[in-house]
Amino acid sequence: MSDYHRIRALFPDHLGLARGKYLPAHLAHKGTRHCISLFALAFDRTMVPAPGAKLLEGLPDVDLSLSMSDVRPGWEADTGVVVGDLSFHGEPLSIAPRNVLKKAIDDWAALGYKAKVGIELEAMVLEPDGAGGWREWSTPTAYVYGTGLAVDPVGLFDEIMATARACELPIESINSEYDTPAFELTLEYGDALKAVDDVFLFKLMARELAARKGLLLTFIGKPFADRGGNGFHVNLSLENNEGKNAMNDPSATDGLSSLARSCIAGLIHHHEGMAAICAPTVNAYKRLRPAQLAGYWANWGYDHRGATVRIPAERGKATRIEHRMSDGAANPYLATAAVLHAARLGLVDNLELPAPEEQDCLEHQSTTRHVPNDLSQALDALLADSSLRAAIGEDAVLQFEAVKRAEWEKFTAAVTDWEKNYYLPFL
Repeated sequence: MSDYHRIRALFPDHLGLARGKYLPAHLAHKGTRHCISLFALAFDRTMVPAPGAKLLEGLPDVDLSLSMSDVRPGWEADTGVVVGDLSFHGEPLSIAPRNVLKKAIDDWAALGYKAKVGIELEAMVLEPDGAGGWREWSTPTAYVYGTGLAVDPVGLFDEIMATARACELPIESINSEYDTPAFELTLEYGDALKAVDDVFLFKLMARELAARKGLLLTFIGKPFADRGGNGFHVNLSLENNEGKNAMNDPSATDGLSSLARSCIAGLIHHHEGMAAICAPTVNAYKRLRPAQLAGYWANWGYDHRGATVRIPAERGKATRIEHRMSDGAANPYLATAAVLHAARLGLVDNLELPAPEEQDCLEHQSTTRHVPNDLSQALDALLADSSLRAAIGEDAVLQFEAVKRAEWEKFTAAVTDWEKNYYLPFL
């Protein structure tokens, strides 16, 4: 730790925010404490008595423990960064998202499999609008699969890539997306916990580098009504005790093992129940619509971007399942845990796999099942999915549901600019 003057000790909260403290390097091994009632907080800093947050029980402390061997270079001068674990009275905090993901990983390990994950992120760049708000970043020469000055006139993503390399955050690729000013940012595959820790830190780093340039890098699902949104695709494979990809079966006609087929069945079966966790904002359901290629339908297909569960064409070591429902605002730990649990339930509950999607999903699709219509209905679906709820953990689900239910109630009570602009001239 002699290279760092301080350690930035972080943990993910229920909203996906990076909470933590700066600690002097020589004291960081002791860890630190935070008020557990931060798990009662909404984005606007209001608090609800969410289960487990102990808002009405004295607001006690929760402990953050750190493994100093996990400290990596940060993107601030003389600063190392590390993601820690939360415990309460010596026991892992059940509502902490990193602990929720650890449980999902352990549940697969108990069956003899190591969960491997790769994350594809999408984000948009905004610039100040001069009136205290944000507008799209002006890049009139941009185009899909673009690189260089045409899509990145200030070198933001050059800096992000260089900084990620220095911070040991393994990028696989970066390119512009179909809509402006959108970008796809893909990190390398790896063990599930490390892969999600990498994504958590990468998102924070990328946003902070954008902020230094006066820009806002947003991962929210649907920043603009007239174009596509920002996805968060979870690519999943499972490694067996021999170190081989257990989703691959060269003897099968499609190259997929029975394990892979069970996992797909689980993801389809729990489609509605997963939505609140994978799409956890009011805004998310403006992205999840028919013909948006964004994980709306309860379907799967071979190399089919209209399906929620896409099976890329690669086989062998690269055989995997791509789950496309989540958006960039999802908590990466909770969303990945939901995918892992739903897939595992397909195996343990011996769920039946429906036929693959063969229609276009733009005008026609093979199913009528889809994500709930809004966040409130998605929360209802999560509570109604008893097996998924039990797998994720009752404590975590009820804490999440309480905070998100309050978020929905604030939205329905708000008077929007659209309402004022649409009705006031006439009524």
